[in-house]
Amino acid sequence: MKSFLARTVRTLSIGQFVFLLSMAAMALAVGVVLVMSTVVERRAVGDLAQEEARQTSELIFQSLYAAMRKGWTKDEIADIVARLNESQPGTEIRVFRGTPVIAQYGDLPGEALVRDNDPLVAEAFRTREPVLRTGEHHIRYLYPVLVRDECRACHAADIGQVNGVVDISYPITDLKVSVGFVIKSVIIYFTLILSSLFLALYFKLRVFVAQPIARFVGVIDEIIEHTDLNRRVGQGTHLKEVKSLSDHFNRLLGTIQEYQDKLEEFSQRDPLTKLYNRRKFEDFLRMEVARAHRHGHRFSLIMLDLDDFKSINDTYGHPVGDLALKELACVLDRRMRRTDVVARLGGDEFAVLMPETTPEQAHIAAENLRRALTEAVIRLPVGEAHANASFGLVSYPENGATVEKLTIAMDVAMYKAKRLGKNRVATLDSGEEDAVMAVFQKGRMLQQALADDAVEAVFQPIHRAGGGLMALEVLARVRTSEGLKPAAEFIEAADELGLTREIDERVFDKGLAVLAAHADRGLKMFFNLSGRSLAAADWMHGVPAKARAAGVEPERIVFEITEREALPHFDRLVKIIDAMRVHKVGFALDDFGSGFSSFVYLKFLDVDYVKIEGSLVRHLCSDPRDRVMVRHIHSMAKEFGVATVAEFVEDAATLEALREMGIDFVQGWYIGLPEPASVDGIPTRRPASGTVRVVSGTTVG
Repeated sequence: MKSFLARTVRTLSIGQFVFLLSMAAMALAVGVVLVMSTVVERRAVGDLAQEEARQTSELIFQSLYAAMRKGWTKDEIADIVARLNESQPGTEIRVFRGTPVIAQYGDLPGEALVRDNDPLVAEAFRTREPVLRTGEHHIRYLYPVLVRDECRACHAADIGQVNGVVDISYPITDLKVSVGFVIKSVIIYFTLILSSLFLALYFKLRVFVAQPIARFVGVIDEIIEHTDLNRRVGQGTHLKEVKSLSDHFNRLLGTIQEYQDKLEEFSQRDPLTKLYNRRKFEDFLRMEVARAHRHGHRFSLIMLDLDDFKSINDTYGHPVGDLALKELACVLDRRMRRTDVVARLGGDEFAVLMPETTPEQAHIAAENLRRALTEAVIRLPVGEAHANASFGLVSYPENGATVEKLTIAMDVAMYKAKRLGKNRVATLDSGEEDAVMAVFQKGRMLQQALADDAVEAVFQPIHRAGGGLMALEVLARVRTSEGLKPAAEFIEAADELGLTREIDERVFDKGLAVLAAHADRGLKMFFNLSGRSLAAADWMHGVPAKARAAGVEPERIVFEITEREALPHFDRLVKIIDAMRVHKVGFALDDFGSGFSSFVYLKFLDVDYVKIEGSLVRHLCSDPRDRVMVRHIHSMAKEFGVATVAEFVEDAATLEALREMGIDFVQGWYIGLPEPASVDGIPTRRPASGTVRVVSGTTVG
């Protein structure tokens, strides 16, 4: 029952609450009036009746006393009493003789019985004081007649004795009716006044408080139901507090609406260029795929990435780069149709959705856009600039029938344009569809692995040829339900999708943690870097500080670079190596001997190690030509003051041959398998049984 009442009270509206409060106040007021009126009535009736009875009794007594003074007989006095009783209906007057009169004139018949049995009469005789008693309909007043000096002329009595008692019974019915009428009239008028006050209070609260708040709640309900922030609370009230509440709420709605408009714009538009952002572009693409599938339309997509735009940021700073992006966005927006959707995907990447456009039409549009971009003059505070871009062009349904496939195809086509020499439009032919699907699937796997922190680092030992651990090479793996996938299965897809830098950074952080935990403070660690990581000058320059923060001296870090990665960033790589030399960070040329330009790199790049191509080392003992190649690479490296590392050492004979040549360091499955690190930072497994060998008293593996 209590819980029900509690729920009822909690669900009362303000109008109901005001009504109940007013009714309770009125009921309390009426109850108080009724109680007070009853008390007043009784007090008033009693006081008025007593006073009137006393006055009447006094008059009657004075009349009788005047007759007694004249010496009237008892019969005459009885006659006067009878007349008084007749003149005032309802009034009964009796006279009782006292002791002095009885002693002188005798007692009246039957009077002694009444006098002795009536307690009020006895009380008046005894106390010699008037006695007043109020009944429901009568007031009885007994007045004792005391002996005075003048009484002694007729009566032999002492002064102060009671000559007799005058007993008057006075009706109060008429008096009570009159006073009751007045009291009831007061009650009626007071009730009318209270009712009027109640109605006025209810009206005021209902109109000036309940209704404005009800409107206030109604506006909130409409905003919640329709998400319409244009609604406002009206000003239909004269109460200062309610009006102030409405004003503040309306201002709050205005502020929220302003922020909502800004958030809506930011959720759809790129804040710098005002073009659509990636999220909105994907929404448009999703709708266009559904529309094209339903109506049999064809459409095309262009993805473009500015060529070497980073040099503008590096040379003039990001504010100037932002101005350049805004100018380029204006060029793109002006050159495309009104029905086309132009978006900035992020950084210096843009995309265009061209509805109902065939591949041939799209190719013409892409070429026109490329020329317009090339010919455009970008006016910057530092002067004029020009920009080129690599364009990837794909079409629906030729290059994909879903948003995911089209997106990945668009990305792959753009990177194809980069590989073909930049500043061109690249498309995907039918023979590349399977490659796109493979890249798409691997891309999904890599993105999920990065999100789940499933990119792992394994470590392969590098030993001195004479024995003893010198370094660990960090290799990337992806953890799947089938086990750890080697880099060869995903690195190309990662490069196509631009994920190599993020993978490099994850592996670098995990390798750095292992190196910091390793007991050998002189141990080095070799890290493989992709082209994107090499091009990220800001990240490369931050490596020394990051290493020191992890408790690792920078000279314990060695970065491996390959000919394929060095070629596109050669000039920048030279500067990075020179900058890293200040912090004693090491560099190694990987796969040395696999290309004709390897020897040229040895001339221009200041490196510490050359890692001899594994295919030359693997057949060292069976192919004399490989032996000649390895010997000459080692000899040349020594002339340049560079240490040599032989990869793919898979048996004892190869190891012994390398030691005879004077190779500095060796690496391969015979030396140690790539394995995860244990808690103390040491690889947890050694080569399989039968492959561990002891060289000069030191375990190799």
